[in-house]
Amino acid sequence: MARKILHLDLDAFFCAVEEQHNPALRGQPFAVGGQPDARGVVSSCSYAARRYGVHSAMPMARALRLCPALIVVPVRHGIYGEVSRRVMAILSELTPLVEQISIDEAFLDVSDLPDDPGEIARRLQTLINERLGLPCSIGAASNKLVAKIATDHAKSLAREGSYPKAILVVPPGQEAAFLALLPASALWGVGPKTAAALAKLGIHTIGQIAAWSEADLARRFGAHGHDLARRARGEDDRPVVTEHEAKSASQEITFAHDVCDGEELRRTLHSLADGVGRRLRREGVSGVTVRLKLRWPDFTTLTRQTTLPEPTDQDGEIYAAALALFDMVWREGRAVRLLGVGVTGLTPTRRQLTLWDTARQRERRLLVTLDALRERFGDGVVRRGKRR
Repeated sequence: MARKILHLDLDAFFCAVEEQHNPALRGQPFAVGGQPDARGVVSSCSYAARRYGVHSAMPMARALRLCPALIVVPVRHGIYGEVSRRVMAILSELTPLVEQISIDEAFLDVSDLPDDPGEIARRLQTLINERLGLPCSIGAASNKLVAKIATDHAKSLAREGSYPKAILVVPPGQEAAFLALLPASALWGVGPKTAAALAKLGIHTIGQIAAWSEADLARRFGAHGHDLARRARGEDDRPVVTEHEAKSASQEITFAHDVCDGEELRRTLHSLADGVGRRLRREGVSGVTVRLKLRWPDFTTLTRQTTLPEPTDQDGEIYAAALALFDMVWREGRAVRLLGVGVTGLTPTRRQLTLWDTARQRERRLLVTLDALRERFGDGVVRRGKRR
């Protein structure tokens, strides 16, 4: 029996949340992102702004040139994260088989539900709109690959200037026929380089990929060629995965202006380490390798890493290791464009039971308490004293 897989995509998620906060933004060309004079980029933009050619990941300065009347709204990650959790909770009421793939996207396996996937999608779309006031689009198919492409295609056909709120169902057995006329670039795994290589062969649609010799694709593209052939036929047996094993945790910042002040750089390093530690504790993991990332004004990027004696999820230990790496590579007065801290080699955090508390255990309990306070009252409710 064919599976029933849904792919849900919240339409212009950041913008939809901002419109709830400020209804005056509805119908206006606006973008959520950084300020144009601070190297800001567009994180999301309203559909009214898209009519001017504005799109996500575009430098905000360019977006303003395309649309001088563009309203710039600062990003509020904490609010978006909380709303996203509410959406995922609604999905989990429908089925426990939910795979969140980003803050505004998820797959659902609804094979066990008796209704047809189109009806389930319409009911889910209405429920999210009624409870949270958020628009979403949904693709439905027998597998994740086709469901995702169905969502993207349905949104591309929607009327310009408004939220798509699209639903597209690809019936079992029609996967290859649905994909056939779509451009090759719509297929997972076909980026600009692969698309250019396929175009040289006269391949411009997914159907042309499916009709091409799989052996020849494998000869030209290696193992990726086999994947292309299989996907072009609409084949995908990957399950909906409810949990992902984290491999790393990191935070980085691109400064609005290049920074050469050592105190400010170390203060930023301190903040990044705190953020990474907090994420590790939230996910119940610890890491053994601390990594530093630096980018100079000429865009040259370097990374350095060090391995700790034992895994950690504690801010101070992460900061100390990152600071040691920083002091090895930075010279007084040299400007920095980007600074980042990461931890890899993650494993579940182990709780050691001992007769007496160690300083490390007391520090961790304090950090967990601070995490809970910040989660409830906001990041600014309490701050640790300055480390020296």
